[in-house]
Amino acid sequence: MDITQNLLLSAQRARKLAYAPYSEFQVGAAIYADNSQIYTGCNVENISFPCGTCAEAGAISAMIAGGGKKILQILIVADSQKLITPCGACLQRIAEFSTPETIVHLADLHTIRKSLPITELLPYGFVAEELKK
Repeated sequence: MDITQNLLLSAQRARKLAYAPYSEFQVGAAIYADNSQIYTGCNVENISFPCGTCAEAGAISAMIAGGGKKILQILIVADSQKLITPCGACLQRIAEFSTPETIVHLADLHTIRKSLPITELLPYGFVAEELKK
């Protein structure tokens, strides 16, 4: 099985564990990191809405805790007929741990619908070099 199929299966499993009692919109994410490991996350809602966590943020935290440093590929899965993309905050989170070659896969419950580099999803992301004088 190739890595994208492993990512899809991993994200599907994570999505089923999502805690989304308010929106009932479950999201799963799976990262293939530079240490050749797969890390997953799911959305976790909270009654105080700003306190929730996106699936992508959970997967990134798992990657860092597991020793990964860079996202080579990330797959996001949700039950939607429309193409689901990461929110703006998660795009910036993904970019923080990406290279220009990092691929973002967008999937429905059954298949990857679109794959593109992070630079296409976030062409003008805020980068660390902008903090330097």
